Amino acid sequence: MTRDELVMAFALTRLDHPALDLDEIAALVVRRMGTDQMVQLAAQNLATRDELRSDAFAAAVEHVVRTVLLLRDGADD
Repeated sequence: MTRDELVMAFALTRLDHPALDLDEIAALVVRRMGTDQMVQLAAQNLATRDELRSDAFAAAVEHVVRTVLLLRDGADD
């Protein structure tokens, strides 16, 4: 999944659940992706942070949130 696809999935999920916070929306996005995609996102988080500080699901959620915040703030990898 590309970064753009990830952000689109996040945005569409947020439209469906406007009352949720960013972490909760990211968790919904990761749950909908399935195990293989979750592991890929966790691996990307590991590559970015150079450490795995939680389980694969939490690491994948963190990667989604970090990606959305980086794009929102105008920063780029």
